[in-house]
Formats: sequence, C-alpha cells, structure tokens
Amino acid sequence: MDKTIFFTPDILSNVELPAEEALHCIKVLRKKEGDEILLTDGKGFFYDAEIMQANPKHCMVNILKTIEQPKGWNFNLQIAFAPTKNIDRIEWFAEKATEIGIDRLSPILCRHSERKEIKAQRIEKILVSAMKQSQKALLPQLDEMQSFPAFIKQEFDGQKFIAHCYPQEKVLLKDIYKKGGNALILIGPEGDFSEEEVKMAIDHGFKSISLGDSRLRTETAALVACHTLHVLS
Repeated sequence: MDKTIFFTPDILSNVELPAEEALHCIKVLRKKEGDEILLTDGKGFFYDAEIMQANPKHCMVNILKTIEQPKGWNFNLQIAFAPTKNIDRIEWFAEKATEIGIDRLSPILCRHSERKEIKAQRIEKILVSAMKQSQKALLPQLDEMQSFPAFIKQEFDGQKFIAHCYPQEKVLLKDIYKKGGNALILIGPEGDFSEEEVKMAIDHGFKSISLGDSRLRTETAALVACHTLHVLS
C-alpha cells in the first residue's frame, strides 16, 4: 500500500472529511465523485471509501471496506520528555518517533526545564502528518504537560526507566529491557534531571539506565530509546 491517506478521526459517526483533508483531496489532488480514497481514524483502522460529494468544503464519502492494521510492535511504548527550548527539536523527535512507532508522548516539567509550555496543536499536526507519511493507522497519544512529581506517581503497567548522566550504577537500556514488555522511559532536559528527581523516580519504581557512552541531546536520547526497543523486540 502506497496511497495518500486522509485522517478522519470521526469517520464512523461522520462521513464528511475534515475541512483541511477535504480541501487537499478535492482542490490539490483533484479527486472526483466516484473516486476511491483511503482513510484512517488513527485508532488502528484503514477505510476504503468512495467520494459521494466532491466539494472542497464538504467532501462526503461512503465506506466500502474496513481494514484493521496491526500497529507493528507487540508492546506499548510511552516516552516522557522535557521539551527543549528550541521546540523544533522536539517536533523532530515527535515526527521520527511516530514513523518508527510509539504509543504515547508525555511532556514533563522538570527542575532544569528550559521550556514550561508547548503548543500541543502544532505537535498533533506533526503526529498526524508522520502517521500518514509512514502509512500507519495508529496516531500516538499526546498528553498535556505535567510536573515531574505528578507524572511519576501515575500507575504504569510495565517496565519503567529513567535515563540520566549521574555517575551512579546504571545499566544499558538494551541489557535491562525485557523483550516485548510495555515500557515507559523518562528523558530529561538539557541540564539533566536533578539528583532529587532521579531519586524520586527510583523510589517510584523506575530503574536507572544509560543509552551509551555519548552524551546525547534530549531529542536524540528520546529517539535512541524508541529505536532501541524496536530493535530488541
């Protein structure tokens, strides 16, 4: 399959394409009534559909076939990260992680954080674009930003890791991760987590990990963690 995919999150209750998708479909791609197109709801399904009304503002479709697409990895992956001062770097991570495969992205506010808020709507558009470009039917969940203490107290059914640079006993992620298990990985800001935050995470069941000998930028570390788990699984 290598077709243009249109994101229609409410397709089962509303057979009209969202405004931006309708404009792209009819004005840019010049699709007409009777043409078949491919849709996804971002929940793991593709839909073969026929255009019934080719209007760039109100494009109506009829679903012909529903296709369930396995997400491609047999575990749930959540990465919590401290957004960088230059938001372009986190947007790059969000795009690439979606292409590789991730279930949930969680921005966290840490003691050394350089950025205290993000524009979720912009990142969500990047996630949608990356999902469609990589021919996936699963849109990663993007959480609202939370404080570090509040975040680590949440329940998680799986393995929990914190990557940091302090000279204490750490194990390489590739050596400690149990293949196929759900994973939550914490990636800190450019100034790293504070020592108190590392201790707090460990007290809440997180294990200290290393991603290698090199000191990595936040977005690089997050992507390395994402890719490592996919290689191992």
